[in-house]
Amino acid sequence: MSGYHWLLTLHVTGAFLLLAGSTIAGLLQLLALRTDRPSEIAQLLGLIRVALPLVALGAVLTLVLGLWLVHHVGYSYGTFWVWGAVVGWVLGSGLGKVGGEKQKGARLLAERLAGEGDTPSAELHSLLHDLKANAMSWAAGLAFYGVLALMIWKPGQ
Repeated sequence: MSGYHWLLTLHVTGAFLLLAGSTIAGLLQLLALRTDRPSEIAQLLGLIRVALPLVALGAVLTLVLGLWLVHHVGYSYGTFWVWGAVVGWVLGSGLGKVGGEKQKGARLLAERLAGEGDTPSAELHSLLHDLKANAMSWAAGLAFYGVLALMIWKPGQ
């Protein structure tokens, strides 16, 4: 295999890891929203931590190898789809981090409540259903899928 094929294979692998990890985290978050028991919420939100290394590795591989591919193939860094992908990547990463921090607070509270009788609480419900935090997490996932669309269709190329 040529250098181009290795770069492309690893870049696409990174994209699969990033999108798979993001999708798993989103599905676990949805499942946590559907239950009231703190022990179940803690377990579901705790499983998101398993998906985070996939997201992190995928994010690094997509950005680094994507930019390397742009250089290797000879595309212009000033092309719309390249800039759009980088902006989408930054937005997805930033929004995911902030939304994830808020989910971490819900997980920690759920773990504490699970150890104190496993009784539902209004505070946990409020943290789980925080519209701003959930919107940031979902917007992060949408941003990453938007980057995928730009990579496939390369508008302006």
